Amino acid sequence: MQGTVDGFSYGMATPVAAYLLACLGGALGLRCARRSIRDSGRSRIVWLALGSAAVGTGVWTMHFVAMTGFSVAETPVSHDAPTAFASLAVAVVMTGIGVFIVGYRGAAPMALVTGGTLTGLGMASTHYLGMAGLRLQGAVEYDTPLVAASVLIAVVAATAAVWTAVSTHGLLTGIAASLGMGVAVSGMHYVGMAAVTVRLDSVTAPPDAADSPAAHLAPLLAGPVLFLLLAAVVVLFDPRLVAGEARGPEESPLPGIPAQRTGRPTRRQAAWALESARQDLPRGPGGS
Repeated sequence: MQGTVDGFSYGMATPVAAYLLACLGGALGLRCARRSIRDSGRSRIVWLALGSAAVGTGVWTMHFVAMTGFSVAETPVSHDAPTAFASLAVAVVMTGIGVFIVGYRGAAPMALVTGGTLTGLGMASTHYLGMAGLRLQGAVEYDTPLVAASVLIAVVAATAAVWTAVSTHGLLTGIAASLGMGVAVSGMHYVGMAAVTVRLDSVTAPPDAADSPAAHLAPLLAGPVLFLLLAAVVVLFDPRLVAGEARGPEESPLPGIPAQRTGRPTRRQAAWALESARQDLPRGPGGS
């Protein structure tokens, strides 16, 4: 017997909340990746690690907040906690690899394609591993073409968001990149959920409120959501952001010098600039 699946038990409240969390995680992660390009050494690693954790946590929280609205009329639905946290680890690691690639390689086309693809695959892996932890009196089945479409949406939208974040400047483009990351995560999730059917083992009594997914998921979501809020505070009070630093990595700190990928001149470039400045100084009466 096929179960009656409802992905919007609370109306639009869960999709909107899930999308906003995905945008928050994406904004933090892309901002940290952008910030890391300006730094080197340990500071770059710290920013990339924070960005990786933010993106992965945003993907994970989006999925499970959305799943609080998922129900099957004929059976209680719950989630296996170890599998849920395993999907969080997958989200952080796979999206983290993508963020690190972009953070170290910048806006190089191959880095953007590779980083965006890995980030998108990390989103999809998080979703389907999380679905593997679904517990109900039946079996979850998928429509293969819709599953493939969900993965493609994640990869394409994540690549576009990463490209926007590291290749352009300004507040509006940063917001656009964050919204694009939210579209990548939410689009992948809901297309993937459209592929779901539930084959029941037997007809049971309708679940009561205590058996709702929200009751099971709320304790699991508390920690990751708190982490996203704390990460937002860290990024918001980044000294460079507070100071209004606007120089991008492609802009040179010295005039007339082509910048490196990190925006810092080499010693030879600095020496060349100093020598040019000396030659431009006004000469004395003796011509020296």
